[in-house]
Amino acid sequence: MIKLVACDLDGTLFNSSLDISSENIKAIRDAQKNGIEFIIATGRAPEQSRQEIRKYGIQTGFININGALVYDAHDQLRVKHPLSQKKALQIATILERHHLYYELVTADKIYSEDISQRIVNFARSMIALNKKLSFKQAVAIAAGSNVMLSMTFVPHLRNLLLQQNLEVMKIISFDGRGPKAFINAEKEIQDLGGLAITSSGSANIEINDIQAQKGPALLDYGKTKNIQAEEIAAIGDNLNDASMIKAAGTGVAMANAVSEIKKMAQIITKTNDENGVAHILRKFISDNAKE
Repeated sequence: MIKLVACDLDGTLFNSSLDISSENIKAIRDAQKNGIEFIIATGRAPEQSRQEIRKYGIQTGFININGALVYDAHDQLRVKHPLSQKKALQIATILERHHLYYELVTADKIYSEDISQRIVNFARSMIALNKKLSFKQAVAIAAGSNVMLSMTFVPHLRNLLLQQNLEVMKIISFDGRGPKAFINAEKEIQDLGGLAITSSGSANIEINDIQAQKGPALLDYGKTKNIQAEEIAAIGDNLNDASMIKAAGTGVAMANAVSEIKKMAQIITKTNDENGVAHILRKFISDNAKE
């Protein structure tokens, strides 16, 4: 029996228009009415993800920043795994040496040194999810998005990192050249130890504490609710979903997922433009009713 479902956002719950379909919304509510807890698992920060989801009238818990923070449906913090200040500084040094743009993500803010880089990189992310968008259209949308409103721009990220009271939950780096741009820096960061390096798209890497992954965070949250791993399902499409696809008793890949995710999942549902989340939730509801 499935009691808890964790679901990614981009490429999963969101369709190519970065919207949640009415069919997916209904299926989430139906699952909740039938005793299945639904939790969002995302690389996004808490406030940003809450705004994105609750405008649809959906009340859920959140695994935020890839698992660095986990909140229940009442916004109560259940799990926290920040980067140490020492590790954050070491990561920043490596990224700067390789001339890679990066941002610092805390529990309530995203910090950047360069507004134009943030707009361009967000636009690239949008195009990756919706091939119909032109670069010009994507830049225009990015510049006026809620994501930009949540950004805090500072002259020097390094000075920020030296503040003793700053808790960095994640460092994310973007580069339009794609995976090849990160090869050397990623190896050096991995050699630091105690870190999880994932990706939510071909043009970024995301660096968290080793415990701040969607999989471990999902299992930790399940324990707080007395839910076993075999009673948990996870739905995703990209590499930063791998840990929860592996950890959950039932791993679900979207039909539009990258090949690595499809290989490790037990079930492949429909694409994010075919209401794949609703399709699998209806299956879970039906299967639970038979038990």
